[in-house]
Amino acid sequence: MARSKWKTPYIDKKLLLDVLKNKKDRVILRTKSRSSTIIDDFIGLTIEVYTGKSYTRVYIDEKMIGHKLGEFAFTRRLGRIHDQKNRNK
Repeated sequence: MARSKWKTPYIDKKLLLDVLKNKKDRVILRTKSRSSTIIDDFIGLTIEVYTGKSYTRVYIDEKMIGHKLGEFAFTRRLGRIHDQKNRNK
């Protein structure tokens, strides 16, 4: 179920403070907060989102506003069935 409209979008406090502090420096930020909503202040930043095993770099674009960070950092591999290395011959 979606978050109510009368509530503000959820953004992790530590992530928001890091973004506001490092906005001009273009530093790559690391976060485990996959449920944080992308807002206007994130545009142009590169954020590394934790997938449970490693960090995935996500460049924030204007089209991503309103989405969650976790939507752009996949936790599962795609297409491993068709990989030639795993095929038994």
